[in-house]
Amino acid sequence: MAAADIVDSRSALSRAWNNKEARSVILQILTVALLFGFFFYIIRNAVINLETIGKGYSFTFLSAPASYDINQTLIDYNSRDTHFRAAIVGILNTLLVAVSGIILATIVGFVLGVLRLSKNWLMSRIVYCYIEIVRNVPVLLHILLIHGIVVNTLPVPRQSPSFFSESVFLSNRGLYVPSPLPEPLFWATFIAFVGGIVGTVLYKRHARKLQEETGRILPVFRVGLGLIIGLPFVVFLVTGMPMNWSYPELKGFNFVGGVAMKPEFLALWLALSLYTSAFIAEIVRAGILAVSYGQTEAAHALGLRTNRTLQLVIIPQALRVIVPPLTSQYLNLTKNSSLAIAIGYMDIVATIGGISLNQTGREMESMTIVLLIYLSFSLVISLFMNWYNKRIKLVER
Repeated sequence: MAAADIVDSRSALSRAWNNKEARSVILQILTVALLFGFFFYIIRNAVINLETIGKGYSFTFLSAPASYDINQTLIDYNSRDTHFRAAIVGILNTLLVAVSGIILATIVGFVLGVLRLSKNWLMSRIVYCYIEIVRNVPVLLHILLIHGIVVNTLPVPRQSPSFFSESVFLSNRGLYVPSPLPEPLFWATFIAFVGGIVGTVLYKRHARKLQEETGRILPVFRVGLGLIIGLPFVVFLVTGMPMNWSYPELKGFNFVGGVAMKPEFLALWLALSLYTSAFIAEIVRAGILAVSYGQTEAAHALGLRTNRTLQLVIIPQALRVIVPPLTSQYLNLTKNSSLAIAIGYMDIVATIGGISLNQTGREMESMTIVLLIYLSFSLVISLFMNWYNKRIKLVER
């Protein structure tokens, strides 16, 4: 009986292996199991070695005082706070550079990509030279160059020029602008703003559905502008303008009050944005050229102007070619922000992966945190861009 069972089991395994789909699943399971086994062995070996030298593997150091200052923070922080709070400050600083850089790089890249195809020979050549020069120089050199320009060419605080009725100052210590101080009733304005965004989205869907069914075009832009800007402004006035401002003032050798954009942030933001915009410009150019010129001719035959043709016909079709490589540029910009340590900008690498690591001697733990943070950022960007890519893809009827 046992021999018969063995023969049946072998026969079942043979049939499963000969089946293409079953064999594929078996190979995937074995591959995943081998990968997990490999990582388990590496991690276990690292933990044993750390325990042997008396370190262990623990994140308790995050609750200890950091004992170092950070030059730019988005939340309250001082040297008596913990390493965990220092890590939060570093994460927020990294997010600030990444998000600001992606926005500016996208705007500049799209503009340069369109100008690269301009019929104006001089404009096209200027943009071409800019793209070739910028993208063929390492991004670290761009960061150091712009930082050197900001620090060495801008005036000291006492000689810095003022703008907008002496409320904005630019010096080698950074850009100082007024900071808003919301009062208790400001929540009504914020709710009106959020409601305006929701209302605009719903109205846009209604306008699109109405256009598909009847051909009637509703003024989405003007209505959206009124909901997002006009409605909060009216609520702001009705509630008695519940907002004060903190203005920068020169006291001693530096400015006090307001919000300061430090030269390290300015240099990193501009360098990453301009460097990435050169690649985005070529991606945009390739995407526009991928759209058949017959689409442009058809739009012109319908009486559409060049700018409307670009907005309504060319760009929507080009986005299907632009978005996939654009995702890679967003990921590169986010990861290149780790070069901030070269100019002293305190991001996650400089805080938890730099000073905290050196103070506590927790190399494995610190690097684990840094790696997981960048992995999380990259996955979020990839998920969002993949969602957007599916949203704009061609749908066959």
